This record gives sequence, structure tokens and C-alpha cells, in this order.
Amino acid sequence: MLHSFVEKQFGKDHIQSITALAQAGSNRKYFRILLQNGQSWIACENDHVAENESFLYFTAYFAERHIPVPKIHSVHADKKIYILEDLGHSSLLDLVMKDARSEAVKILYRKSLSALVNMQLSGSQFDFNRCFGAKKFDRHALLSDLNYFRYYFLDLQEILYDKTMLHEEFERLANSIDVADGTHFMFRDFQGRNIMIKNNTPVFIDYQGGMQGPLQYDVASLLWQAKAALPFEMKEELYQYYKQELSAQTSFDENTFDTAYQKILLVRLLQVLGAYGFRGLIQGRGHFISSIPYGLQNIQQWLSHYGHSVEHFPVLTDVLQKIAGEKISQQYREKKYTANSCLMVCVQSFSYKKGIPGDDSGNGGGFMFDCRGLLNPGRFEEYKKLTGRDQAVIEFLETKTKINDYLQHAKKIVDISMEDYLARGFKNLQISFGCTGGQHRSVYCADHMAKYLQEKYKVNVQLRHLIQDEKNWIN
Repeated sequence: MLHSFVEKQFGKDHIQSITALAQAGSNRKYFRILLQNGQSWIACENDHVAENESFLYFTAYFAERHIPVPKIHSVHADKKIYILEDLGHSSLLDLVMKDARSEAVKILYRKSLSALVNMQLSGSQFDFNRCFGAKKFDRHALLSDLNYFRYYFLDLQEILYDKTMLHEEFERLANSIDVADGTHFMFRDFQGRNIMIKNNTPVFIDYQGGMQGPLQYDVASLLWQAKAALPFEMKEELYQYYKQELSAQTSFDENTFDTAYQKILLVRLLQVLGAYGFRGLIQGRGHFISSIPYGLQNIQQWLSHYGHSVEHFPVLTDVLQKIAGEKISQQYREKKYTANSCLMVCVQSFSYKKGIPGDDSGNGGGFMFDCRGLLNPGRFEEYKKLTGRDQAVIEFLETKTKINDYLQHAKKIVDISMEDYLARGFKNLQISFGCTGGQHRSVYCADHMAKYLQEKYKVNVQLRHLIQDEKNWIN
């Protein structure tokens, strides 16, 4: 459906390519549309209509008030697909990870914070009933974030703590944070990955989870983003700049604001660790696992500068000190794998009808994963001419099979050899996924394994699809 909608908007002969983009944490699927005239657009496909409606409403509202958001080109009648402005390839996070201390990066942060203030204070006519989820970040939302951390990160560690007392302290902490003035728009996930840089100007994306909430949450989210790892002095400098921009448009008591900021910041840092635990430790996504050390460093830094904020919360303080301690930090400390590693990993898909592939490196074939226990899309007429890279097949596999569980276990098995091979300086590893025809399940699995290994280990990966490549497959 996406391809036919795109062709209707631009004309089939004017389209050069439609390429799927890497998925992040959400279920939304994005595609870059490249036209023959050099223009490019982004198509989003998302079955969550309420979420799409929120995004479209938010975008129109903010664009009218000159807040930097992408332009909408067109929307499908069922609101499951929309096309928007292509903002390029560079996010603020990309730039800060290259050189966090450069003056150019600081300027972009200041521009982002100035635009954030305008966005937060633009809500006088905003209809918060258009939020697809929670409409307000209140005490219940605070507790939800704290418990997200507890269930999806803390309880996965080998840490003993008094569960009843921690629950009581979470209740007291939530009650101690004044969100009564949370009448402004809260982006909710305001971080460098959601700030694209186009023509040296920040443009915001992925704000559809926004709601009514306290001003401090968004600035805390941006300045303390784990992977950005901004120096504390820079965080403080930018925080003061934010308050200066805010004071130019509204009045507030600075001491009260700072007190709430420190506690809301802690809630955000814990919520992020909960997300890393759920997406990484439970779902097995490498990007989130590799982010855990940065999240723990943030807790260490928060304790050093703001730990007095929880001096009357002994169980919480003990938990924070333990997860920021050497034992847990060592468990998740990021191994410094580089692209210069001598290990070459060959990931491939094949057809069992054609036989098990050989191994040119002479190591005997490496891992062979049999995908035939998963329901075969090729048994259904509408998928017979498609492959594991086509959106319809991807949706079939992700919703009608246990392919995500299958891959999660496969990744854990491969991780053991990856770490050993890298430590011992081995040069070759082959990982093969086979299915009946080498067209659907094995293609999907090989693509995902290759992406996972490149992202987590920074190794050289050779991706091959033996059956599809024989057909001169156009990727």
C-alpha cells in the first residue's frame, strides 16, 4: 500500500528509489523516497492511527507558530501513511558524538533550547485532548517512570533491596515533586536523536508522545541524554542559558524551579535506564544494551552533584549507589570494539533446497540457523513474489511468527563467539540463516543479524543473500 500511495503522489516514472530506513525504538517504519529530479521525502507507515493523528495535529499547530517541525506533504485517507519533509541524515546527537565541546555544537544546543522554550510556551490554545496517550504528566506518570526503572532494569540486576520501602519512597518522591504548574507542552522525549540539523538549523521530530507537563523534564532529557555524554560544566552552562531564555518570556521562582529540576532529572534518568533494560536486556536490541554504561555514568554524576536531593530516601539512595557502583558498571562497561578489528563476519541467507553453503575461509561453516520452524510467508499467494525485505513480509513475520524471539536467542548465542573471537584476534566467522527457499525468513534474519553486529561490535560484516543474489536482486 505504501508504494502505491507514494507512486500516486509523485508519479511512478519520477521515483528513483524507495529505501527502508533503520528502525529505532518505535514500531513506526520510515522510508526515504528519492525522486529523479534529486528531491527526497520521507514516508512513514504506522498502523497506530491515533498516534499518527496526534503527530499531524501537533505538526500543524507548531508550524503555524513558527516552531521548527517538518513540513507535511500528504496523508493517506486511512491516516496510516504520511509523507513529510526529508530533513537529511544529521541529528544533533550525531554531531555531538563527533565533537561535544566544539562551539558549533554549543550553538546548536542553544538554538534547540530557544526553540524548545517557544514550543513549551505555545500551548495556550493547544488541545491536549488530541494527545494519543496520556494527556498530562502528573504524579501517576512520575510513579510509572519510577516503576518502569524498577521492573525493567533494577529487578534484572543482582541487587538486594527492600521492595516495600522502595515503593513507599517512590510514592514520597512523586509527592514531593511539584508538577502543579505542569500546564505547558512537554515534548516527553526531547533528545539529540529527535533534533535533526538542516541548513545549520535544528528541526524537531518524534514529538507525538507529547503532553501537558513540567518545563524541567524536556531540558533535563536533552542535556543529560546518556549517549551524548556532555561534560557537566557544559550541561550547567546550557541549563543556565535555558533559564535565561525562559525568563525572557515568563516569570518563575528560580530556587523552586531548580529543586524540581534536580528531582525530575533523576526520574528521567531512571526512566531511561528502564527503557534500556526493556529494549536491550529483554528484547535484545544491541543499541540499547550499548547505551547502559552511559546511563550508569549519568547516575554517578547525578549523585555527585544532586545526591542531597534524596538524602531522606535511604533505600533509593542505596539503590542508586549500588547501580552506579563498580560491580554493575563493570558488568555493562562498553568494550571498545573498532572498525579496525581484523575479524570479518560473513552473514548470509540460503535455501535448504540448494544445500548447506560452504565456508571459503576454511573454518567449517560457523553458525547454521534453521528458520524453517517459523511460519513461511511463501505459503500464501500474496507473499510469493516478495522477499524478507518487503514491508508486507516484514509485518507478517513480526506479527504472525515468533521471529523476534528467535532472533533474540540467536543473537545471544552469537555474542558468546563474537566476544571470544575479538579477544583472541580471529579473522573469520560465518553466520548462515536457512529457510525453504532462501527468500523470506532467512533474508529477514540475515539482515537483522548483520545490522546488530555492525551496531554492537563495529566489525566488518559481509552480507550475502545467496539465492536472491543469484537472481541479480536489486536491494
